[in-house]
Amino acid sequence: MTSQHDLELVAAVEPTVERLMAEHRERREQWYAHEYVPWERGRSYVADPWDESQATLAPEVRTSLVLNLLTEDNLPYYHAEISGHFPEDSALQRWTHLWTAEEAQHSIALRSYLLTSRNCDPRGLEDDRLSTMEQGYNTGRDSLSDLFVYTSAQELATRVSHRNAGVLADDEVAHRIMARIATDENHHYLFYRGVASALIEQEPSTMIESIHRVFTSFAMPGTSIPGFVRRAVEMARAGVYNLRIHHDRVLLPLIRDWGVEQMTGLSSRAKELQQKIMELPAQVLRKAEVFERRIGTATA
Repeated sequence: MTSQHDLELVAAVEPTVERLMAEHRERREQWYAHEYVPWERGRSYVADPWDESQATLAPEVRTSLVLNLLTEDNLPYYHAEISGHFPEDSALQRWTHLWTAEEAQHSIALRSYLLTSRNCDPRGLEDDRLSTMEQGYNTGRDSLSDLFVYTSAQELATRVSHRNAGVLADDEVAHRIMARIATDENHHYLFYRGVASALIEQEPSTMIESIHRVFTSFAMPGTSIPGFVRRAVEMARAGVYNLRIHHDRVLLPLIRDWGVEQMTGLSSRAKELQQKIMELPAQVLRKAEVFERRIGTATA
């Protein structure tokens, strides 16, 4: 249940939300998944059952695309959790409906591409989708401040992951689809980052606590996917998404853009957490270096 405090915050940032939503509609180009999918490659899986020899992408790229798709498939749970924070007549509720509609196209495009190009096991994909959605998903972010810090970081991380997977794909169609999806994720990231910035203006100490809480426990919304750890490690090895990328492309940009180091008017507790946040990138970088030594390579 949304607290009275969060309801007051929703009302306080309403003008900013309206502006950011208008900017988003102006900035984002409408696109259609059916114009990207290589339908001409498709053929019957009954007459011609799938075999891995039919795949054209490298195994690590296929793993990345499938994991990203299964993450997108959990959209109903993300919508339910986010939507529950806002009054039905609020601008943030209208944004959530718009965001959900745009996100749904990502799974449509990805699944259609993977099936027409035969770059996934169709039965395995469906089994994993059912298993993932039966488990459900909840970020555990109960406050409005935590929610917007998390969605900012998650959208940015997803943008990076989608883009890198497309770059590694030895297929121009896959590259175009992933670039298109990554662009969408960037638009969504700009919105969530902007709302978080407005919340920082309202309550900097509360947001510092949320930034510290989210950054120190951040995980992508795919942990319920079967074989998630194995798949995530494969993606990390390939340079799709790993700790160094998280450090360079998520933590540092958000800390900079939100001006964490320059925040003033903080409570004594928030000042302590402010310092801990500034120390966090170095800690993550050390872990990245350990991982890279373990696998015998460095990724950037």
